[in-house]
Amino acid sequence: HVQLVESGGGSVQAGESLTLSCVASGYIDSRYCVGWFRQAPGKEREGVAGIESDGSTSYADSVKGRFTISRDNAKNTLYLQMNSLKPEDTAMYYCAADRTPTGGGEYGMLLLLQQVYYGFWGQGTQVTVS
Repeated sequence: HVQLVESGGGSVQAGESLTLSCVASGYIDSRYCVGWFRQAPGKEREGVAGIESDGSTSYADSVKGRFTISRDNAKNTLYLQMNSLKPEDTAMYYCAADRTPTGGGEYGMLLLLQQVYYGFWGQGTQVTVS
């Protein structure tokens, strides 16, 4: 079993930055793929960014160039650096993990942003941009 705990959320002004962290514990290692999702009130949860075990990354078009996903396998920690934040980035942010191989390539990159791929989820951290 894998436990994921997010932190780093908060309230910021438009244009500012935040870095989210997600600490993983339990039976998890560098072979897991991990990702960030968000859900705004009244909207469906959407994939924001994902990272493969080999470090390959995938981003939603809405955050490309502004958000950066990274992982520190030694610390079992996933990060999401968010720059140039906009009010539309306001949401609950969740990290997710799974060990199932994505298969790589273009399909793998798409899969990293899909909820159905992930079996383990954190409780979320709120980000509010005004």
